[in-house]
Amino acid sequence: MSITPERKDALIKEHGRASGDTGSPEVQVAILTDRIVTLTDHFKTHAKDNHSRRGLLMMVNKRRTLLDYLKKKDVERYQSLIGKLGLRK
Repeated sequence: MSITPERKDALIKEHGRASGDTGSPEVQVAILTDRIVTLTDHFKTHAKDNHSRRGLLMMVNKRRTLLDYLKKKDVERYQSLIGKLGLRK
């Protein structure tokens, strides 16, 4: 499940540190979070789609790795990102 280019551009503008910034952890986590939410909704109707479930698990692990990196490098950026995305409850 992919996101539209318009949605991806909006996420880049919202979470990027500079114009055209696609490589920062904040942008990558935001894009992964959007894809994870989309796939989670997909599984509500397609419960036996195990091939996509594997992709979902890989995305969750990738997001966890990026968040750990960001927390280690800059705690304030980490806190603001999880606050914006609503990840930790």
